[in-house]
Amino acid sequence: MADYFENNFINSLSSLARKNDPIDQSLYQKYDVRRGLRYPDGRGVLVGLTRIGDVVGYEVVDGQKIAVPGKLLYRGYNIEDLIADAEKNNQFGFEQTIYLLLFGELPTQDQLNEFNEFLGSKRSLPENFTEDRIIKSPSSDIMNNLAHEVLSCYSYDKDPENRSVENNLRQCIELIARFPTLTAYSYQAKRRFYDGKSMYIHNPKASLSSAENFLRITRLDKSYTKLEAETLDLALILHAEHGGGNNSSLTVHVVSSADTDTYSAISAAVGSLKGHRHGGANNKVMGMMDNIKENINDWNNEAEIKAYLQKIVHKDAFDHTGLIYGQGHAVYTISDPRAVLLKKKAALLAKEKGPQFEEEFNLYQTIEKLAPIVFAEEKKSDKKICTNVDFYSGFVYTMLGIPRELFTPLFAISRVAGWSAHRIEEIVSGGKIYRPAFKNILEPREYVPIQERH
Repeated sequence: MADYFENNFINSLSSLARKNDPIDQSLYQKYDVRRGLRYPDGRGVLVGLTRIGDVVGYEVVDGQKIAVPGKLLYRGYNIEDLIADAEKNNQFGFEQTIYLLLFGELPTQDQLNEFNEFLGSKRSLPENFTEDRIIKSPSSDIMNNLAHEVLSCYSYDKDPENRSVENNLRQCIELIARFPTLTAYSYQAKRRFYDGKSMYIHNPKASLSSAENFLRITRLDKSYTKLEAETLDLALILHAEHGGGNNSSLTVHVVSSADTDTYSAISAAVGSLKGHRHGGANNKVMGMMDNIKENINDWNNEAEIKAYLQKIVHKDAFDHTGLIYGQGHAVYTISDPRAVLLKKKAALLAKEKGPQFEEEFNLYQTIEKLAPIVFAEEKKSDKKICTNVDFYSGFVYTMLGIPRELFTPLFAISRVAGWSAHRIEEIVSGGKIYRPAFKNILEPREYVPIQERH
């Protein structure tokens, strides 16, 4: 009965919010508001400078945007070179990526070995943390749990409020090392208390990479193949950074500019990444692909696939938004370099996993081929769109046996490296709190005493 009255009370108040909070859309143009901090042509409003990451999808020539093949740069280095070097030397590349993002330079082999050893020593959680902070307060959503656990790390830190670069760097490295463990254990708690399944807690191994450790502690038998670990390592490299303007990295800058602690800043970034418009995109792709597979009889029939994509664009199928998820990007137009690299690895992994996944991989390739054609025909537009990294990442994680509720947390395991670099950059180079302007469009009103209100 109490819930009934509470729901009615909240519903009545929500009608007031709906009535009084909407903004007339024409006012955004009238006051020249850059919604989402973007210009009408999609370019981001310049609000800061960074030396960490760069996303290149076009060049401006004589005032005109010219599309170019996409490039992603970490500290000025093309990620394709970073990945090729790691593969050539038969090494996992994510740890080298972390080093590069944090310190701005590529490590020597001795420096990398020393850094890997330090990271390994920090992968285990503080004493009693698992029992008191994870198992005793599970969540149905791993990202919410992760944000809570990051904040909880504050209580286990002997010097949490020290704002020095040295202390912040120590805190960031510890979080980077712990994120795979925090995520895996949160998933186990969720399995036990929400899914009614067995919970198994494996200790991380200091000698293993981030990718190896995550696969090891999320699997009952702790086993994985070399290709599986290499594939996950590649995904971690590709998601580690994407320029300071993405929502979660901007969140780190905004919150850090207020001169708060590391745990508050990184926890806020986790909350940003959880959003469906940011880190949850590959889950949308997987839902769409489930729907496509259910409604297409012949996965090799391009005409049938194209017809169903047309239905999706017409808002007659899947979630009725008109979107083909995994297609298009705010910056990349001709190609998303992350998708190109991940697709190559996906092909190898599908072959290792067997005919069922090879057939599904071919379906993904067909959709990638047809989606731009469908958009051009149905939207009567010559706008270039390309497949983005979210299109293949969920499929790769599925082949790795990773459950979908861990897709976005995996993103966080990777992106915490970029967040940490932006945190340090803001501390070193910032100094002003972020304070953009909002135009109040409500005219002053005469106050009404409570006795006269109706």
